[in-house]
Amino acid sequence: MASDFRLKEQLPNLTNRIIETYRVVGKINHLGHCPLPRYEVIVSALEDIKEVLYPGYRNREGLHIGNVLYHVGDIVDGLHDKLTTQIARALHHDDRVRGNAENCTEDYEAKGQAMAIEFLERLPELRRILATDVQAAYDGDPACRNLDEVIFCYPGLEAVTVYRIANQLFRLGVPFIPRMMTEWAHKETGIDIHPGATIGDHFFIDHGTGVVIGETCTIGSHVKLYQGVTLGALSFPTDQEGNLLRDVKRHPTIED
Repeated sequence: MASDFRLKEQLPNLTNRIIETYRVVGKINHLGHCPLPRYEVIVSALEDIKEVLYPGYRNREGLHIGNVLYHVGDIVDGLHDKLTTQIARALHHDDRVRGNAENCTEDYEAKGQAMAIEFLERLPELRRILATDVQAAYDGDPACRNLDEVIFCYPGLEAVTVYRIANQLFRLGVPFIPRMMTEWAHKETGIDIHPGATIGDHFFIDHGTGVVIGETCTIGSHVKLYQGVTLGALSFPTDQEGNLLRDVKRHPTIED
């Protein structure tokens, strides 16, 4: 049966009704001249960072000591540009949400660049810590045949890698983006690690599905978790007006 084009006459009125909700229910739309970080660019940056952290395992084949310098240098240069722009957007958005952006003279691009450079400076140390996580997975799983299998196949390592990237940005004071990263990993792996958690080296999540690690959780070194473990808050403290207290310890601590 052919479409009745007369019914399309209702669409302009419907559109006006939708637009009216943007005025009435303004909390769930983002309009104006303060662009948010772009989700697809953040995911692309994550993939680039993982290419630097685990060279030869992801996008580029045939890497050797003679060409890896140029390959990594090109990625790092691109990461500088991506992260500078996206961090600047996140900083501007954060000020806007806090009501500080109207008369703010902050140079978001310059601050974003400084944070991007500081993050990139931390990649060598990040590789050192991730090497302990890879080793912990191999040592802790008798079904694992080699380290390559851990890097290629283990969702726990994927989630921990993204967490460690996001945690560095979180510690630098970058808003919004760290949570975007870990929620992407949550969707991909079923493992939910808040970027504000503190996790020591040699960390291994076996199987992983359903693991939750909260923002104020502290985990020591040489810790192994299995699927379905929730390190969450038992209760949420409030102030005298009943508002949630957001900057207090509310998640468990697991020692070495």
